[in-house]
Amino acid sequence: MLAVEGEGVKAGAKPNAVCSAIDHALALSKRQRTVALAIVATAMVLDLVDMTIINVAVPTLQAQLGASDAEVQWMVAGYSTIFALLLITGGRLGDILGYKRAFLIGVAGFTLTSLLCGMAQTPGQLVAARLLQGGAAAIMLPQVMSLTQIMYPPHERMAALGLFGILGGLAAVLGPVIGGLLLSANLMGLGWRSIFLVNLPIGLVALILAARILPGGRSAHSPRLDMTGTLLVMLLLFLLIFPLIQGRDYGWPLWGFGLMAASLPIGLLLVRHSCARMARDGSALIVPDLFQARGFSFGLLTTLAFQVATGGLLFTLTLALQRGLHFTAAQVGIAHVPYAFGASFAIGMLSRKALPRFGPIIISWGALLMIAGLILLTLLLNAADLIAASPLLIAPPLLAMGLGMGLVGGPLPPCTLSEVDVGHAGSASGLLKATQQLGAAIGAAAIGTLFFLIQPDERMGRAEAIAAFTLSASVVCAMLVVVALLALAIPRQLRIRGQ
Repeated sequence: MLAVEGEGVKAGAKPNAVCSAIDHALALSKRQRTVALAIVATAMVLDLVDMTIINVAVPTLQAQLGASDAEVQWMVAGYSTIFALLLITGGRLGDILGYKRAFLIGVAGFTLTSLLCGMAQTPGQLVAARLLQGGAAAIMLPQVMSLTQIMYPPHERMAALGLFGILGGLAAVLGPVIGGLLLSANLMGLGWRSIFLVNLPIGLVALILAARILPGGRSAHSPRLDMTGTLLVMLLLFLLIFPLIQGRDYGWPLWGFGLMAASLPIGLLLVRHSCARMARDGSALIVPDLFQARGFSFGLLTTLAFQVATGGLLFTLTLALQRGLHFTAAQVGIAHVPYAFGASFAIGMLSRKALPRFGPIIISWGALLMIAGLILLTLLLNAADLIAASPLLIAPPLLAMGLGMGLVGGPLPPCTLSEVDVGHAGSASGLLKATQQLGAAIGAAAIGTLFFLIQPDERMGRAEAIAAFTLSASVVCAMLVVVALLALAIPRQLRIRGQ
């Protein structure tokens, strides 16, 4: 249940009246909802582009700013780490402060920290600014899903999320392209600074429009921030994610596995604390009742398995193309276009129409389509001479994999959140985003490790690189089978009715 405030409230309604998600949708005109959706989608694109745009600037940063390899790694990984650590807290802040207010704080913080990144004079300053930028994104991003929850009733939500899928696929591909163009143009002699400063006008426009248009729903019972739960969640995610991100660079030391093992008692302590806090005043950071919904529980498990598969796939595929087929960075980017196009089309068009008709079974179909495409791609890569002569041959399996990815990734978030009370949308969205980040980190680290076991040195031959990808692809296929099976456990009626 939600309290409605701000523009778009029906005439005669009390400012603090408690309304359902459908009431929120009816309170906004069609034009207002379209503009509001564009605003929150812009914030999502800013985050996705900023995660990838810095990769193309690494050589420039090292040359112009004098950054070491370790400092560059933290410029890239530090953003993602802080983002993951604070996602659940950021989602809960939406429940407490109101989704509109939290979104405004996040966008303002993201814009300000982009300015700090662009003004950095030393590598240390840029690392610190990137960490702050990741924290701002962690407040901003969960509100995207929460605001979509309150603006659209369940039967219309898939269309809105389809837009996110299209933009997400394009942002992932265009991030490095935009970065390369900005660096090549060297606007006003800004060099690498332009990749951060370009966020300023976009962020300011989004901030102004969001303040005028977005609805201001928040949890009717106004929970307080659970500081103990916040610290426990941050510690738990740090113990899991930090060793995964840094482990390979340190040669997978024993202390890394010790940190991951320590996450188990911390997790149990978090469960105990959350139950006690909910019984006392109902303001736990993670609401235990969320997991009583079968759709939410199995949706999170499916999300985790899917992100492990895709995180490992995209990481090792890039390595295989560069080390095995000697693709340049630009050629690798072009090779990902069929995958991104297929994913965007499936999320924006196929999933939106198929989900109400067929239910969660389309998630299983998507996983199986990804498996078929990946098997074909692996067979083609093992015929390396053929691919070297005709690189376009890898486009069809990549397109099939992208279509499969969209059939999984499009329906999965709305299916996972379909039973969630709108008053806990922020907490649930934060959990979903954190699960996605954790799964991607596990996939890149674990499956990437298998790749490096076969080809530890890029100077080794093509055969080793292809063999390494073949092993990695086998594990990815196994994880996709798990995705297909877990999706069958998500109750069908949740996806159709959403009530």
